[in-house]
Amino acid sequence: MTTPLTLRFVTSAPDVASLPPTSAEVCVAGRSNVGKSSLLNALARSKRVAKVSSTPGRTRLLNCFEVEGGGTVVDLPGYGYAAASKQERAAWRRRLEHYLTGREELRGALLLVDGEIGPTRLDLEMLTWLRGAGVPFDVVATKHDKVKPSKRERRKRDLAGACGIAPAEVYWVSAEKGVGLDRLRGRVLELLAPR
Repeated sequence: MTTPLTLRFVTSAPDVASLPPTSAEVCVAGRSNVGKSSLLNALARSKRVAKVSSTPGRTRLLNCFEVEGGGTVVDLPGYGYAAASKQERAAWRRRLEHYLTGREELRGALLLVDGEIGPTRLDLEMLTWLRGAGVPFDVVATKHDKVKPSKRERRKRDLAGACGIAPAEVYWVSAEKGVGLDRLRGRVLELLAPR
């Protein structure tokens, strides 16, 4: 069992220029309601690091967390939140793109996909965009506990295939049950390690 990621909230920034300097950074991306805040709390083994809202789409800023030992993790605004106006969604998209292409210290993105339903059209668009922009990424399938055990192997193959990667490359996690968190913590620390 790896030690928890010790995360400390630093700031909520409106844009990439407002983020603090860092030696290395990992960002967490995904559509609204995929469980980004819950996963950050689970990785830190704390319920208070990232605010979990019952209303999807509350994360509207770049929420920056300092990692003990060096580096930062940034929780990006969720995409695809229907209750936001078209203008708001367009502004969020521009902000995400500026961050992903303009943050020199960014080592990789953790793209969270709902493991219960598989990648949505918006998730696949984000994957295509990340590939096109040359941003390294890992696919993290959340809600492992919501997939029936009898269907897990097929779901793992289908989800990986839809994302265009091998099943072994997907990080399956459950924030609620603790599944896969040690492997993902190890990946975050690997990305943040000094080069």
